[in-house]
Amino acid sequence: MEPRKQKFDTLADDYDRHRPRYPAVLLKELVGPLAGRSRPHVVDAGAGTGIVLEGLIPILGEDGRYEAVDLSSDMVSRGRAKFPSVSWSVGPAEPFLEQARDVDLIVAAQSFQWMDRPRFLRAARGCLNPGGQVAIIQNNRDFRASSFLDAYESLLEELSPGYSRHYRAFDFGAELREAFAPGGGTVEVRTADWTTTMAADDFVGMAKSSTQVQRGIEAHGQALLDRLRDLIDRHADQDGALTMPYHSELFTARTASAAESDG
Repeated sequence: MEPRKQKFDTLADDYDRHRPRYPAVLLKELVGPLAGRSRPHVVDAGAGTGIVLEGLIPILGEDGRYEAVDLSSDMVSRGRAKFPSVSWSVGPAEPFLEQARDVDLIVAAQSFQWMDRPRFLRAARGCLNPGGQVAIIQNNRDFRASSFLDAYESLLEELSPGYSRHYRAFDFGAELREAFAPGGGTVEVRTADWTTTMAADDFVGMAKSSTQVQRGIEAHGQALLDRLRDLIDRHADQDGALTMPYHSELFTARTASAAESDG
């Protein structure tokens, strides 16, 4: 597990400051099944610094029972400072879920691809309450809609060892159906397309919070950052801002409710 932990240690400040947040429309869809549950039990798995909690807690309420787990102690320290009322743990998500009980919602935001996914889903299915839900949410840079992002992905593919822009090209919906449908669970997939603007320095900060860019810096040093700055200079507008299109995805699997199970 140590290599996975090292992916994000030392990156917490840039990660928390520069990573894009999740679209409100998908967060509202995500929490819909929890309507009417008092003090819902939520686990943020692979939580990082708790970016998804920034959107969930205002919707669900401060009185919910929130737990968060991440491999990186740096990320957890930053998250704990932001959300001291959340119960934070350092470690892998899979064994954490295997010992969890009576969970209403498990969220894996921008982290599911790093998991032992079959083990994660077995554990999620085992600890969720009837009608509980596991949600996979991710923001994807839409390189098909942006010449800048297309060039940025090409730069990473050239200079970051082993990187491919398709590194998250898994059929998460099919994986959820395989895990949950046999027990009467239901799976849904929702998407949202949105655009933000980002100052050049903020984009560099976001890039440096990425393990792919860190691998490129280890391999090529300052040369990668110099080429990134040149790329930004060629695509930024006259105010030095970049237009950033995103394609966000939400995959949810809900366990059968008590009434459905009885039926």
